[in-house]
Amino acid sequence: MLMSFEETAREIEKGRLLTLAGSEEVLARLPRGHWIGGTIPYFMGQNGGEESREKIFVQSLPESVEEAEIRFYDAENIPSIAEDAPDNGFTLLLIPATSRVHLDYAANAPGYEGMFLKPIIGWITGVHLGDLGKVSPKVFNGETGAAAEDRAAVLHARLPVDRVASTGIVNLFTQGDSDAISFPETGFSAVDALVAGERRNLADYIAEKGIDTRLPLVANYQGAMINVSFQSVDRATRTTHFYAPVFAGVEYRQATPVADYVKEFQSCVPSNVEHVGFSCNCILNYLYSELEGKRTANLTGPMTFGEVAYQLLNQTLVYLSVKPVKPLTGVNGYG
Repeated sequence: MLMSFEETAREIEKGRLLTLAGSEEVLARLPRGHWIGGTIPYFMGQNGGEESREKIFVQSLPESVEEAEIRFYDAENIPSIAEDAPDNGFTLLLIPATSRVHLDYAANAPGYEGMFLKPIIGWITGVHLGDLGKVSPKVFNGETGAAAEDRAAVLHARLPVDRVASTGIVNLFTQGDSDAISFPETGFSAVDALVAGERRNLADYIAEKGIDTRLPLVANYQGAMINVSFQSVDRATRTTHFYAPVFAGVEYRQATPVADYVKEFQSCVPSNVEHVGFSCNCILNYLYSELEGKRTANLTGPMTFGEVAYQLLNQTLVYLSVKPVKPLTGVNGYG
């Protein structure tokens, strides 16, 4: 939940394993302890959407964690993140927006050795929107007190054999019936694209069709809807920029509009979500759906510059569950 500086400091001093989100000013003043943190002043708190430079969003990780390692990764060693993760456990990953490690992870994570075999979840750290271009997003290693703007903060957590971790996503957006769009190259920006099989300048196409760029492009990965959000359309250079990379050869369609975000969100949250140890949502959902003061189910957390559930996502809520392993039943324990 959202806490004051003093309340957060007391939680740290109790020795709890925490992940924190707040402004750089408050995170830098916290005592050392077993925590990682990232910068953002936007939250879905216990009382609804809230913007604050003074409060800190505190998520206490499950007490069942047997061992945790906190470390930084840079662009050179981030490809080993899945290999370094414990065989039974989870990894929390915080990456500063626009850093080199952010760009590398976004473009290449699906191809990292061992990716998708162990739960990896997290978010892209950001800043107050009024500080864009003036202040760099940061991450913190609470054990050392060190901050970084060019490295990722990672917490590898090992679980006992009677616990298992899993990741989940809540994505309100589905592919609409608009033209299919694909790209010749992977990247965070594009000049041309194949639109309904015809090579077009994407910025021109967006202007011609009057496309609402608040709605993301959506790819269907064997039933999983993965969003790529528009960042800007530069009419001068005729270049379209995205918050996550579009991948070459993947077919995208613009999302179907969502009439009532809060109502649709409530209906999309699985009824059996339990034992949640971490969650976060997207700053674009916060802004476009005007979530300040509104509550969206019981999944709370920072509103971020990007979400991680193995790979980088946009306009998506992600969450981590740590559940007891159900015993086998039947003769001699076998079903």
